[in-house]
Amino acid sequence: MDTPATTAAATAEPPAARRLKPNALGVLGILFFVLSAQAPLTGIAGAVPIAVALGNGPGVPAAYLASGLLILLFSVGFVAMGRHVVDAGAFYVYIGKGLGRTAGTGSAAVALFAYCAIQAAMYGLYGAIVSGLVDQYTGLAAPWWVWSLVTIAIVQGLGQAGIELGAKVLAIFVLAEFSILLVFGLVTLVKGGGPEGLGLAETFSPSAALSGAPGVALMFAVASMFGFEATAIYGEEARDPRRTVPRATYLSVLVVSAFFVFISWMLVSAHGSSKAVAAAGQALESGDSAAFVFAPVAAQLGAWANEVLPILLATSLFAGVLAFHNSASRYLFSLGRDGVLPRRLASLNRRHAPWLAGSTQTIIAVLLILPFAVTGGDPVLTLFSWFSGVAVLAMMLMYLLTSVSVIAFFRRERVDTRPWHTLIAPALGALGMGGALWLILANFPTLIGGSTATAIWLACGVPVVMLLGVLAAMRTRGRAA
Repeated sequence: MDTPATTAAATAEPPAARRLKPNALGVLGILFFVLSAQAPLTGIAGAVPIAVALGNGPGVPAAYLASGLLILLFSVGFVAMGRHVVDAGAFYVYIGKGLGRTAGTGSAAVALFAYCAIQAAMYGLYGAIVSGLVDQYTGLAAPWWVWSLVTIAIVQGLGQAGIELGAKVLAIFVLAEFSILLVFGLVTLVKGGGPEGLGLAETFSPSAALSGAPGVALMFAVASMFGFEATAIYGEEARDPRRTVPRATYLSVLVVSAFFVFISWMLVSAHGSSKAVAAAGQALESGDSAAFVFAPVAAQLGAWANEVLPILLATSLFAGVLAFHNSASRYLFSLGRDGVLPRRLASLNRRHAPWLAGSTQTIIAVLLILPFAVTGGDPVLTLFSWFSGVAVLAMMLMYLLTSVSVIAFFRRERVDTRPWHTLIAPALGALGMGGALWLILANFPTLIGGSTATAIWLACGVPVVMLLGVLAAMRTRGRAA
């Protein structure tokens, strides 16, 4: 049972003048932010072909199923702690409550790094896609970074306009990309699958799941779940957060897991279990991995899908960068409010949006993509591949530390004594996250699509960022003393 003292100590609500707009989001509003961050069409078109070609072939849907179960285990402790700690800092606050302020601040630096890196990565892929679409339909040829910078300005404006408007924009884009893939999946299912049928045994049997390189497939499957944890970031802005956030968390994990399992299964079936690996390999060799996805969708729904899917891929990425802009700006806001970063970052505009934190995040996004624009780096093979890979690595470290912090918090505070929620599930989640982190490190060059040397430099960036966060915490604590 909660006691008034421990609950008050755990939540430590900030003054109203420094709080984000309360009661602004319901379960569905938070869900759309989470689904946008995960960019389902981007995840399907980008990760599934690589996982099929380099992982366990037709057994990839089983890897997505295993990934969903792992994230669900993690969510049990994550949600249990969220009932007692409501803050826009999410991981930063959770880890701080469990493992101490220094570890929490170090993790905040890593989480902020992850959100800014994945957003910059998405800007790279987005710029490349939009540049091609504009050239195709208007004949206007402009570098990818022009469209990325224009979109950064639009995202900045939406972020300043308040959380409700952002949720409405994201709802439209998320529903569009979900709908077309879901219709494809249902049509394929009703028709009995592709040339070799549904291939249930060839996909979900233990021998299929463990064939080839299942670790590589699991790595990409876990990476596709990036962003579900954002439910806790919007706790301050949620209606009845102690109910809304848990519901949104479980719903997002279940929806996204089921979606990825089902659509990847239907894609394998559409190509044929025995031919899927060759088809994915051919798509990768052509430099257009999305063809592995777009071709069967167009075959089932009509040639018009080939025209619509690239546009939906662009809107999927737009939704993603907007969602990560909101997540990163709320981390900056929380760090400013707690005095780790300049307190001015906790300034709110009349719409209760963190305007200075949002502007700072926008500047960071510009600074991250400028070097690639100036040097002429390929926005997909370098900016997108490198930054998305290192962001996944950083976030997996956050998942691991959060699982451990949940156990430490409940062993000390005793505000919830349910063994499954506070010890067993978090411990299993920590073991699973540790294993996933090892898989990512072991296959990091594959994840980033680069050389071993590049992989080492990028991987080393994560502990360096955490060290900088720890040093900032020590400096702040020294000033306070």
